[in-house]
Amino acid sequence: MNILKVVALIATVWATSVASATEGPVCLVMEDQFQNRCETESLRGHVVVLVYAGRHGAEAAVELGRKLHTHYHPTAATADPAERSKQPVIGIPGWPAAVPTPDVHVIPIACVPEVPKMLRGMVRSQIRKGSPHLPVWLDYEDAMRKGFGIVPDEPNVLLIDTAGIARGVNAGNPDETKYAQLVEAIDTLRSQALPPTRTAAMPLPPTR
Repeated sequence: MNILKVVALIATVWATSVASATEGPVCLVMEDQFQNRCETESLRGHVVVLVYAGRHGAEAAVELGRKLHTHYHPTAATADPAERSKQPVIGIPGWPAAVPTPDVHVIPIACVPEVPKMLRGMVRSQIRKGSPHLPVWLDYEDAMRKGFGIVPDEPNVLLIDTAGIARGVNAGNPDETKYAQLVEAIDTLRSQALPPTRTAAMPLPPTR
């Protein structure tokens, strides 16, 4: 499937197109509840699924993120909580054994721009209590709303392809049909990451 078909597929899945899809890679930098630096650029080469919401939608966003993570990392369902984020990703049918398989990084983001700096420690503590092992990125600067839009009380999902390009965003807890479409879109982006295979029609350049 060529890139035009990929974009067309995703356009039918997501309700809102992302302007930055034509403006180069997404470069988001935040911290998590453990005060670790987190950035999308470090995940280049993999499909990134950012599930974000305001404070009142955070629980639904985390649950949707867990569901997606377990879909692509099935052993996470029975793994020790501290090891769930480290489980191997499922393979891609027909993927060459010699080519690294792109992972699917599902990342929950709590959008808390209204929290003043003096209260951020309390927010981190609350999130650590609810999510002691799964990192949750903290959007203090309102980056998700400004860059991609947000429905605060609903889980919002932003897809980023293996080149770091934003491909679509949608709000609302997906029903069964929309969830299946989301998974199909992620699968398509993973498959599209396969580099072209050189054949007789595409010979290697001569060596000197």
